Amino acid sequence: MAGPPIDISFRRAIAADVPAVVALVEGAFRGEGSRIGWTTEADLLDGQRTDSAEVGALIAHPNSCMLLAERGGTLLGCVKLVREPDSGVIGMVSVAPSLQRAGIGKALLREAERLILCEWGLRRATMTVIVQRDTLIAWYERHGYRRTGIITPFPYGQPRFGLPKRNDLAFETLEKGLSDTAPD
Repeated sequence: MAGPPIDISFRRAIAADVPAVVALVEGAFRGEGSRIGWTTEADLLDGQRTDSAEVGALIAHPNSCMLLAERGGTLLGCVKLVREPDSGVIGMVSVAPSLQRAGIGKALLREAERLILCEWGLRRATMTVIVQRDTLIAWYERHGYRRTGIITPFPYGQPRFGLPKRNDLAFETLEKGLSDTAPD
């Protein structure tokens, strides 16, 4: 797998990073500010995308992490990774809205895949995406992910996952086989 752009570095988040990670994720997905970028969920959901308790738990657990992308010590993006027995689960791929379309998301995704394969020894990455997010699903498909047809319902009535603006939301599982020679 190819490395990141020269000016981006990666590291795992620590407890002190929790507030910045929460702010980044919230800003990338929810509220009017998220509309600057293309990854907004503002037309589908209000409310929170994550919180300090969730991010802190991901950082503290031995089978998960938040991977950060930085440039000169400035947080550019992050991705949640959870180690399952047969795959690495990718989630919360977030890039600051004003920096989207600059290759940071692609670099984050590649580094997440490298970690899953090389550090965790898993040969498959999975994720769930809201099925109504056609543009985002197409972006993942361009990066080697395929739709599985596995659909799970949105957790309506659980504000921790957001406040739906429509009643037909659901998630689809996407997956990708990983290998040492995966293309960019």
